[in-house]
Amino acid sequence: MPTQTWSTVKSAASKLSQSELLSLVADLYRLSKQNQAFLHARYADADAAMEDCKKIITECLYPDMQRDRPLQVAKAKKAVADFCKAVANPELHAELMVFFLEQGNTFTVEYGDIDAGFYEALLAMARHAVKRICDLPKEKQVPFTERIAKVVRSSSGIGWGYHDELTEIYRACW
Repeated sequence: MPTQTWSTVKSAASKLSQSELLSLVADLYRLSKQNQAFLHARYADADAAMEDCKKIITECLYPDMQRDRPLQVAKAKKAVADFCKAVANPELHAELMVFFLEQGNTFTVEYGDIDAGFYEALLAMARHAVKRICDLPKEKQVPFTERIAKVVRSSSGIGWGYHDELTEIYRACW
C-alpha cells in the first residue's frame, strides 16, 4: 500500500480546475460539522466562530454543577486549537486563550481545588496566551495584561503550585 502523504494530495489537487476545487471543498463541508466550523471560521465569520468556541469552553471549564456536568478540559483545549488553526489572527487567539484561563480559574475559585492535570492545562494555556500577547503591539497588550493580572490575583491560595507558576508566567512578559 502506498504511503499517504500531504505531498500526494497536494500534487493531485494542484491539477484540479477551479470548479473541481470548489466541488471538493463543498464535499468536505458536507462531510462533517468540524469541517463546516473550520470553513466558517476561516472564510465567513471569525467572530461568530469565536463566540461558538467560547460557549464550548464555558460548558467544558465552567460546567453546570446543578446538572452534574463534568469538566471536559481536553474538549476545551481542542476547541481553542481548532479555532487557532482556522483563523490566522493572533489577537483573536489571545482572546480565546485568556478566556479559557479565566473560565478555568473562575471555576476553581468557586468550587475549590481540582487536580494537578487541570492546573497544568490552565498553566499551559496561560503560557500560550502570554506568548501570543507579548507578540502583539504594546497598545493591544494592555487589556489582556489586565485580565491576566486579575486571574493571578484571584488564584492566590489555590494549591498545586498553580498560583506561583501563574505569577511566574505573568512576570516573564511584563
